[in-house]
Amino acid sequence: MSKRGASPPPSAEGTLIKRARSNSPARNQITISSGNDERHKGLIRSVKRTSNLEAPIISLSGSHSAEILSCRFDPTGQNIAACSADRSVSLWRTYPPNTNYGLLSSHHKAPILDLQWSLFSPLLYTVSADQILSFTDVSTGQRTRKIRAHRGIINALDRTMAGGAGIELIATASDDGTVRVWEGGEDGSKNSVAVFELGCPATSVAWSADGQNLYIGALDNEIHVYDLRKGEQVYALTGHTDTPTSLALSPNGAYLLSPSFSSHTVIHDVRPFSPSPSRIHRVLQGAPAGFENTLLKGAWSKDDGGQRVAVGGADRMVCVWDVDSGRVLYKLPGHRGTVTCVDFHPKEPIILTGSKDGTMLLGELDPGV
Repeated sequence: MSKRGASPPPSAEGTLIKRARSNSPARNQITISSGNDERHKGLIRSVKRTSNLEAPIISLSGSHSAEILSCRFDPTGQNIAACSADRSVSLWRTYPPNTNYGLLSSHHKAPILDLQWSLFSPLLYTVSADQILSFTDVSTGQRTRKIRAHRGIINALDRTMAGGAGIELIATASDDGTVRVWEGGEDGSKNSVAVFELGCPATSVAWSADGQNLYIGALDNEIHVYDLRKGEQVYALTGHTDTPTSLALSPNGAYLLSPSFSSHTVIHDVRPFSPSPSRIHRVLQGAPAGFENTLLKGAWSKDDGGQRVAVGGADRMVCVWDVDSGRVLYKLPGHRGTVTCVDFHPKEPIILTGSKDGTMLLGELDPGV
């Protein structure tokens, strides 16, 4: 019996190659498993990733020793700023490695209640209980301007680009019963451009889309609408049974979001000609305001054109609603204290929340339709 000869070498065309089995999930998915043994991992579920964050939920902590009162993405979505009752502002990277690259702790002498990024320059505007409006260059960390803006605690601010003039305008709302308008940038005047007397403390302020009107939430449970050119009130938005805590304009400029101490969140129709005489578009429930009288800050989603709104609550949750139906889409847990502020990423379905526990959370949402 002859010995069998060696097999001929395989041809290049007929080669059969066994592909190694891949156990790793797709690049845009993350595997969640309960087993610690790599060989016997029992798959529970696979979470589809919807953003460029390192993980679906990221905690940003360690910078503040007191409650966070406001947190916002910059206009590019690459950076985050947060202000706190510990009188400091922290600066963070949105994407990996989520560095806390700045802590500004010497610009105010009292809790910092609100902040806004400049729309066109590397400036950060902050207001505080020390009655100061501060301008900080985030590229150097140096304060460039300091204005004693009011005679009382400054609760909120907003900024807009003046139509056609290329000048940034800042509005500040204070407990002294006034809202004042200031020139932004590093070369503006220390004198206010306009002053609106309300007669009661102002808790919130927002600009209209064209920069011609100011929406002002006040202690009388109304939202006063002032015309900047006329210098007088043109109408008022009613519907709240308690003080509005913040104001946020929708990306298309047609609707105004306003949470309140009554735990009702109202969306007003602020188009020039509203089909409803009351101008109330939706009344949303699900975010309890609690008894602490915290000025809770709401936000509109930007990646889908404003189809969703979010407000934090005293139940330590963040409530996200669908605007068209008024339905609750998410109740997001994770914080150990009242959720004081919320913001949405300008380009991706990412939500940012800040809390009285001194931490922030970044989380992915499903993209809008």
